[in-house]
Amino acid sequence: MARSEEQNRVARERARESILASAVELFSERGVAGASIAEITHRAGVSQGLLNYHFGSKEHLIAAVIDRWFDTLLGLPQVEGTADERLAGVIDAAVLATGFALPLQRAIVAMQQQPDTHRIFAESEARHGEAVITAENTVRAMFAERGAARPDLEEIMLRTTLEGIVVKYGVYGDTFPLEAARRWAYRIFELPEPSEPLPLAPGPAGEIRLRALAAVRDLPRA
Repeated sequence: MARSEEQNRVARERARESILASAVELFSERGVAGASIAEITHRAGVSQGLLNYHFGSKEHLIAAVIDRWFDTLLGLPQVEGTADERLAGVIDAAVLATGFALPLQRAIVAMQQQPDTHRIFAESEARHGEAVITAENTVRAMFAERGAARPDLEEIMLRTTLEGIVVKYGVYGDTFPLEAARRWAYRIFELPEPSEPLPLAPGPAGEIRLRALAAVRDLPRA
């Protein structure tokens, strides 16, 4: 029995999502240059023809991964309340995203830095330019409401702090203390101490020593 057009549409969408998920995993594990189209389609369980149908080329697939990251980042839920409560919500959302979406975060950090993909990242940022400016202005308004003399600089330093947490967690895995880093960020930005921990995996107990082995021991070997 032939499939309906709706069934075909759903199957195509599932294949596209599977390709994206596999690309994220392999870009995170091996870097963009180290992940081949053949490996991506094999992990996704689809033919290379389907990748070409949905994305056309590896560069377009990379762009789609970056677009997914921007869509996820810009779609993080916002907390209602005072400027302090809204700012705490931004920090919490970023830390939670770090804990639950590490492969995507790892892949994006690499793409931001590597010469071969920096242009693709910049082009995706330009496509999301209006939403990025809106998000920046939302955070700057929080700092202005809190009385900051330079809301623009405060927003940039908040972003720098949160991106640093992403990078360190990507390098050091579970030896990096996400919850403690969250509370440190609260103190740096003069927010009240959070009453409850975030629903994350338990961090290191006792004295903290960062070890990169924690981030690589579970990655598949080539």
